[in-house]
Amino acid sequence: MSGVWVFRNGVVHLVENPATEPLDGGGSRQALNSRRKVLVHTPSNEVITSYAVLERKLLGLGWERYYNDPDLLQFHKRDTVHLISLPIDFSRFRSLHMYDIVVKNRNCFEVRDM
Repeated sequence: MSGVWVFRNGVVHLVENPATEPLDGGGSRQALNSRRKVLVHTPSNEVITSYAVLERKLLGLGWERYYNDPDLLQFHKRDTVHLISLPIDFSRFRSLHMYDIVVKNRNCFEVRDM
């Protein structure tokens, strides 16, 4: 779950995309230091802009495509228990998924503010 927790009208709300939603009760947006996150392949310093690019990088690191769930894009690394599960739609690729990739490929990817 990602976003910003906002206290509004005596109730705490999770704002998924604070850049497009009002954060205070008056309808105006508060300034936030939130930036869009991007996944970067560190050896090439390339920003991952699509699943095709990500898949090429992961396959080169020994990950295999896993086809068990049609609603997810999944990769498995042979001889490990690691599984990377991503939403099938790249527009739903969030920092949570990016950090999962970073943790399972420590020296090859990092998450940066854009």
